[in-house]
Amino acid sequence: MSGPTRSREPRRLDVDAILDDPSVRIVVCCGSGGVGKTTTAAALALRAAERGRRTVVLTIDPARRLAQSMGLRELDNAPREVAGIGADSGGSLDAMMLDMKRTFDEVVIAHASPEKAAAVLENPFYQALSTSFAGTQEYMAMEKLGQLRALGSWDLIVVDTPPSRSALDFLDAPARLGSFLDGRLIRVLTAPARAGGRAGLRFVQLGLGVFTGALTRVLGGDLLGDVQTFVGALDSMFGGFRERAEQTYALLQDPETVFVVVAAPESDALREASYFVERLSGDGMPLGGLVLNRVHATAVPGLTAEQSLAAAERLEESPQHALAAGALHLHAERMRVVERERRLARRFTTAHPSVAVVEVPAFPTDVHDLQGLRDVGESLAPRSSAATS
Repeated sequence: MSGPTRSREPRRLDVDAILDDPSVRIVVCCGSGGVGKTTTAAALALRAAERGRRTVVLTIDPARRLAQSMGLRELDNAPREVAGIGADSGGSLDAMMLDMKRTFDEVVIAHASPEKAAAVLENPFYQALSTSFAGTQEYMAMEKLGQLRALGSWDLIVVDTPPSRSALDFLDAPARLGSFLDGRLIRVLTAPARAGGRAGLRFVQLGLGVFTGALTRVLGGDLLGDVQTFVGALDSMFGGFRERAEQTYALLQDPETVFVVVAAPESDALREASYFVERLSGDGMPLGGLVLNRVHATAVPGLTAEQSLAAAERLEESPQHALAAGALHLHAERMRVVERERRLARRFTTAHPSVAVVEVPAFPTDVHDLQGLRDVGESLAPRSSAATS
């Protein structure tokens, strides 16, 4: 009778092959919140720059850790050059943080006459839409990506996706907001102006009863008037929003874009990563692989949690071995964490055997400078990766 079949080791993600490929122009780091997307994006961008590529990293990180780690006092909606880059190979690095409202304002100014743009920017409905509407941040991240790509000033754009409730919101938001601005809701909201009369008003009251309450509480009783003014000023732009949403989606499907899914060895994060991998496959979007962050390693290879506990119990019978017994108990606790992480990672790789994976160890301290980002980059692309199939 044959023994149990050993699970096949996952293929290693060759990060340097992605960063060095001149046909790759965009790397999108995606995943659930709190898994290290920002640090991963910054480390990838720094590594690409120091390997000779003109790189810009776009982050959507409210904690502003990226600016601190790159030695910048602050980041804003315009790219800022990062000093201290090893540029012997000819690369460079710029960094920026998405300003959602300013990006929306830029879209309005670019696609409307000065008079209409001024009317839109001052409109209460627009001001609420541009700062708090669900999906606006994700949509504007893609607007900014499109702007950066159109400039053509960089060989590589690295995008840190927004900390959404769900990673899938990032893919859905452009079409959702584009449909909103170019769709049925706008036509219904402006029905009084078009339909006129008591019958039209009754239709609007019935059709909007479910969802205008919340908007009215935010904007006040003049909601519909504000919406009509907004629509009247933006009437020439609606088709543009939908068109750009479609262009963004096509850009994400282009072979020049590579998605890197980022996760931590936790059940929720890996479940979200699994959903994202399946969604990318279903939508025909190019997946590079999975970065598994904050992986704990055993201090004593080959010694399991159970073995450590058994040894500790034997040593506890002798007072002079109390210190060693305590160390074994600590090792057992660590091994429980390690074994749990391995089970979770194995569950993911079994479900997605074709997805390449690279593990990044848990660092003892937070990354706070360029050297810390370099260390993360070395973990993302260990020298042995080139020889690993």
